[in-house]
Amino acid sequence: MPTLLHIDSSADLAHSRSRALTAAFADAWRARGPEYTVVRRDLHVDQLPHLESSALHWAAADRTDDEVVAPEADALRQEVIDELLAADAVVVGAPLYNYTVPSTLKAWIDRIHVPGVLAGNVQPLAGRPVVTVVSRGATYDAGTPTEGWDHGSPVLHLILGTALGMKLYPVTVSATLADRLPDLAPLADHAHAEFADATTTLERLAATIA
Repeated sequence: MPTLLHIDSSADLAHSRSRALTAAFADAWRARGPEYTVVRRDLHVDQLPHLESSALHWAAADRTDDEVVAPEADALRQEVIDELLAADAVVVGAPLYNYTVPSTLKAWIDRIHVPGVLAGNVQPLAGRPVVTVVSRGATYDAGTPTEGWDHGSPVLHLILGTALGMKLYPVTVSATLADRLPDLAPLADHAHAEFADATTTLERLAATIA
């Protein structure tokens, strides 16, 4: 039974572009047949706490004698890791907040990037497909004054693609605030077209990967 792990992190529950796009992916995944199931983790609605201890960065066997972790903290980390390991494919909604990923998504990343468990000398998720949906309020294209200001996409590439070895399918939409900010208004048509193209791309990916 192929399982999709559907992760959202936008704080906007009504108008989020990243939520709309990950939902389109999940719907197309389900449309493949009744055996295609979806597990949802909404990191804004059901927020993970920040790491209770720096020792949670390490596998239990690699902790020093003075690094003590509460059993419930270890159990929560294991729950998040097991959920990821059980997924045949993953889609992650990641709006750009202050030029990087939301803190709620960072809390999830901190619980899965564990050397010796999912990263480092072991990569049990190597080759597993992960679709990252990054929505950016402005534009960060090459040659613009804000080129290189997107620090969220590199985090996802580094952790999911490099450290965990997953097969990354990045999808990005920009100028999502063109309908709201006058300075971006000239980009509104482009933003709408890019969103439509991203939806088509995600639906195609959901119908073929995994």
